[in-house]
Amino acid sequence: MPPSVITLLAPRRTPGVSAPTGNSDHSIWIFSSVGFQPLSNSAYVNYVQKLQPDIAVGLADVSYGTLPGVKRIEKMGDRTSRWLDSMLSEVSLSEEDNTSTPAIFAPVLPIDFHSQSEYLHHIADDLADSISGLAFYSSSLLPDIPATTAMTRLPRLSLDEASSPHHILRQISLGMDLFTIPFISFATDSGLALTFEFLTAPFESPAAAEANGSAPIKPLAIDLSSALHATSTIPLMAHCTCYACTSHHRAYIQHLLSAREMLGWVLLQIHNHHVLSAFFADIRKSISAGTFEEDKDRFERMYESELPEGTGQRPRARGYHFKSEGKGEPKRNKPAWGALSDEAGNGSGEGEGDETPALVPEGDAKELEEKGFAEAVN
Repeated sequence: MPPSVITLLAPRRTPGVSAPTGNSDHSIWIFSSVGFQPLSNSAYVNYVQKLQPDIAVGLADVSYGTLPGVKRIEKMGDRTSRWLDSMLSEVSLSEEDNTSTPAIFAPVLPIDFHSQSEYLHHIADDLADSISGLAFYSSSLLPDIPATTAMTRLPRLSLDEASSPHHILRQISLGMDLFTIPFISFATDSGLALTFEFLTAPFESPAAAEANGSAPIKPLAIDLSSALHATSTIPLMAHCTCYACTSHHRAYIQHLLSAREMLGWVLLQIHNHHVLSAFFADIRKSISAGTFEEDKDRFERMYESELPEGTGQRPRARGYHFKSEGKGEPKRNKPAWGALSDEAGNGSGEGEGDETPALVPEGDAKELEEKGFAEAVN
């Protein structure tokens, strides 16, 4: 990766999938492109040393799918603490060999503060000078972190997956510093073009909006799969300076998505990353000006609370990206091929008949037989 791109390595999957086997004292179970596999702490540390990311999050004993029981919770903090100590020990040996080392972030588990208090106090008292930050699996724990000098100076990374810009703003209000934002790729895969801005024109009051006949609430994104954009020659977002908006229009990108050309999703991803970069640049300006809370409240009144549900076909909807969690779940994308319909006979793949369709329509069979191309079969 180029030096300008910050790389992060963490044993996590988006979205998370519950494993059939629980974690042990030496390893966690991960879901990969070749199925479930155990990942030991020693192997993970070896990957960190070889891949050399900018930030590496320590191995955490986190479970998905079900709430952990009392005995399980007792083990989570102890295992995570031992894995972190081992990782820091291995990294210190790398420093003695004069090899570059990543910034180590200590994971904060998604359980209440009391259940992991011993682990967190161990970080504050013994490891604060050895780690470079904290990685939160749940942002709700931010207010409970001890307000000690050693802990408050550490950057805070959110692994709590925000589903909209509103969630990002709330986490910033709690004190979060760094973010991983999977909803960018989710929006792109669904054919959504993000259209929100943090610092925009003054918000129009509902009364004034009603008098002017305008809607006070704006969508966070537009769905390019909609037929409304089939002939639209305007950019994805007004005044946007990204490559997609300055070089192409909505109708062209929608055509690419309809034809399932990967370029369509590439252009969407360029635009969506540009929107998020501008969003965070405006947030930094707002914090510097001391008006963040006021600007945040205004943003929440101006935009819808969640992203729209994209109706487009996703380009990477494979089994190892979207694992089924139960029986009867519909597939993300419609099948490209299916049985011919007995009734329609139009090859739509939507046939509902139980009988196997004839290879030759009955009406044409006699004509083919007379021409010598086929024989009647009894």
